[in-house]
Amino acid sequence: MDLESVYRAEYGRCVATLVRLLGDISLAEEAVQDAFAVALDKWDEPPPNPGAWIVTTARNRAIDRLRRESTREARHAQALLLHQTDEHGTDELREVGPVRDDQLRLIFTCCHPALAALAQTALTLRLLGGLEVPEIARAYLVPEATVAQRIVRAKKKIRDAGIPYRVPGADELPARLGPVLTVLYLIFNEGYTSTAGDLVRTDLCLEAVRLARELAGLMPDEPEVLGLLALLLLAEARRPARVGPGGELITLGEQDRSLWNRQLIGEGHDLVRRCLRRNRPGPYQIQAAINAVHTDGPATDWSQVLALYDQLLALSPNPVVALNRAVAVAEVHGPAMALATLEGVELPGYHLLPATRADLLARLGRAAEARAEYDAAIALTGNDAERAFLLGRRDRL
Repeated sequence: MDLESVYRAEYGRCVATLVRLLGDISLAEEAVQDAFAVALDKWDEPPPNPGAWIVTTARNRAIDRLRRESTREARHAQALLLHQTDEHGTDELREVGPVRDDQLRLIFTCCHPALAALAQTALTLRLLGGLEVPEIARAYLVPEATVAQRIVRAKKKIRDAGIPYRVPGADELPARLGPVLTVLYLIFNEGYTSTAGDLVRTDLCLEAVRLARELAGLMPDEPEVLGLLALLLLAEARRPARVGPGGELITLGEQDRSLWNRQLIGEGHDLVRRCLRRNRPGPYQIQAAINAVHTDGPATDWSQVLALYDQLLALSPNPVVALNRAVAVAEVHGPAMALATLEGVELPGYHLLPATRADLLARLGRAAEARAEYDAAIALTGNDAERAFLLGRRDRL
């Protein structure tokens, strides 16, 4: 494992642990970044527990930084850190992994209703996913400056308003749950199809699944929590078949289903059935049901998928759902009708809209129009595997 792999795997956990110890998001993030800079100079290869090394080094760097400060708050924070070491020894700092709710606490902090929606998710993706501002900006199709400003303002608001670093009480959960589910969904999506570089970031996929499990343990009677967990499990089950030996993208219809994780599929199906029995459908539950259909049997029942997308579109009428529904329409009623359903759908900067149009046009034999749509999609994607896939499709026209 190289330093970049350690950074991807451990950054979010280390920041979350340092926030717990320091009570200050900006200081925790700076300390962890300092620790990785030290690792760059000192490591010939990562130690046996690289996360613990980073946390301990970051804590020491934070103490050094606080010692240089003259404010009363800095002296208090330094005393608190030293007291934690004296009272508990260093084992608490070394055991990064077993502190399973640090990241969940941080998500709830970032998803406080006092923060704007973009600030909530952007800050969480930055802190837990280690995503850089350009990656987050590409994911949201907004300027980098906008994302950077929202992150800075969010951290300042958390500090100035004294927003606590904790899982909220039962009376506060409803106001936070929607953004928390969104954040976990986006973390998984960024891992499942990264906005740049390799197609998949396994570390983010696994972390999103782990956190969704933690949330389900915290709120086992909330159908949308169970729906999200089912959705992530069923998607994660297919991940090993999504990437070929050379890192190439393999579409659902071409995947080797023997590579799918049957244990995760069984668990996901059980959760979907639990949701159905509660009869309180929500967007994540319906998406989980769609994925359950994809993973049930040797082939997808597209008529059932389309019926579920009709239900999802009625519940969440947005252009991304309309785009995904068009794929199901093409399988059931043909590419011409699917193309017609996309008339008026607008998703500026989202490469999957022109990519889907290109595929439908190609199936209709309209090669010149399809090539233009492929060119538009290729120009919009930052993922190497997706770009190669789209180039191959275009070149085969």
